[in-house]
Amino acid sequence: MYNNEALTVEDRARMLEVIGVKSVEDLYASIPREAMMKSLDLSEGVNEIEAQKNLKKISKMNKTDYLCFLGSGAKKRFVPPIIADIASRFEFLSCYTPYQAEISQGSLRVMYEFQSVICSLVNQDVSNASVYDGASACAEAILMASRLTKRRKAFVSEDINPNYLEVIKTYLWANDIELIVGKTTDENELCAKLYQSPNKFGELKEMPEKNSKELIIACVDLMSCVLYEPPKADITVGDIQSFGIGLNFGGAYAGFIACKDEYKRQLPGRISGKTFDKNGKIAYCLTLQAREQHIRREKATSNICSNQALVAFMANLYTRKLGKSGLLKVASTSYNNAHNLAKRLIQLGFTVENKEFFDEFTVNVGFSDKFLAFMKEKNILAGLKLDDERILVSVSELNDDVEIDEYIKAAQNLSLIRIAH
Repeated sequence: MYNNEALTVEDRARMLEVIGVKSVEDLYASIPREAMMKSLDLSEGVNEIEAQKNLKKISKMNKTDYLCFLGSGAKKRFVPPIIADIASRFEFLSCYTPYQAEISQGSLRVMYEFQSVICSLVNQDVSNASVYDGASACAEAILMASRLTKRRKAFVSEDINPNYLEVIKTYLWANDIELIVGKTTDENELCAKLYQSPNKFGELKEMPEKNSKELIIACVDLMSCVLYEPPKADITVGDIQSFGIGLNFGGAYAGFIACKDEYKRQLPGRISGKTFDKNGKIAYCLTLQAREQHIRREKATSNICSNQALVAFMANLYTRKLGKSGLLKVASTSYNNAHNLAKRLIQLGFTVENKEFFDEFTVNVGFSDKFLAFMKEKNILAGLKLDDERILVSVSELNDDVEIDEYIKAAQNLSLIRIAH
C-alpha cells in the first residue's frame, strides 16, 4: 500500500538488510572516493510558488539581448511563428518513424515535398528525406562514395567547418576509410573529394574537376543557393538549420544528401515517392527504405540514419511560408547587410580577407580575444574566433542598418584605442 510518510531510519535499515549491505555507502563502494561528491549543497525544499519565483530570479542573471553576429553552421534568422504552431500539432509531432508508411500519407507527402525543395535548390536529381545534420551528411556522403567506387580513401579540404571534420574523422575511422585532409592532393585512388562552399572562412569556392572514378562532394549553405548557382558536384550535402529552424541550443537540426540519379540506390535514409493508387488518386510511398529496420543489416546504407522528418517538415513550412520571392529577399538582404558591414570595417582599417562571400566573412582584427571581449561588453557578439588575429563574422536579414551602426560604433572605439597604443 502507498505510504505518504517519509522514509524512516527503520525503513532504511530493513531495506539494507534485505539487500545484504551494512550501509548506504556500501552501495557505492565501486565508485572511487575522489570521484564522489562530498555534498550536493542543496537548499531546503520549497513549494511550487517559491520554486517558480526562485527560477525567475536565476533566469534574470542570463543575458540574452546581445546583437548576434555568430554563424559557422548555426545562424540566427527570423523564424515565422506559424512554423512552430503547425509543426507542434499532434499529426506531425509523432515520436518516431511511421513504419506502416503507406497509411501515413501526410508524413510521406511532407517528405516528398522536402526532397523536391532540396533538389530544386541544389540542382540535383534525387534527395533523401533528411539525416541528422550537416556534419553527418558529409560523413555519410563519403561512405556512399566509397560504396559506389569500391575505394577506401577520401580527401577533405582543410577549410571545411572544423566541427564537420571531427564527425567525418569518426565515421571514416569506424569504417576503415583513410582520410586525407589538405589544400590539394595528387592521390589518384580516392573515392571522393569533399569541399565546402562557403567554407569555414565564408569564402565561396568552385568545385574542382574530378578524375578517374572519384566523386566530388559539395557541402553547401542552402540559403546561398537561393542567390548563387549551386556548386556542380556528384553529391551535394548540407544542413537545413537556416531554413526556419531556431538555434535551439545547438539542435535538433537536420541535414540532407542529394545526388545524381545514377547514385540514388546508395543514398542513406529514406526516399518518399509519388505515384497513383488503383483508383487513380495520388498516393505517396517509401520508394527506397535502405535502413537496417527494413532490409538485411549488412545491406543497409546507414544504420544510424535517424528520423529527422519533423525538422525537415519545419524547413518545408519555411519555404512554403516565404515562397520564392520571400527566400530571395531573405538571401539578398543577408548578402547586402554582410557586404555593408564588411565595407565599413575596411574603412575603419580592419582587413576583410575574402575575395567573394555570401553572408559570412573573415576579418583580421589583430587581437581576436580582446576584440571579441570588448565588443561583448558593448552588448555585441561580434563573431567567432578563428585564430589569434582573425574572426568569422556572420550576418543575416536580422542585422539591419541599426545593428550594423552599433557594431561599427563599438569597433571604431576599439580601433581608436588600438591606434593610440
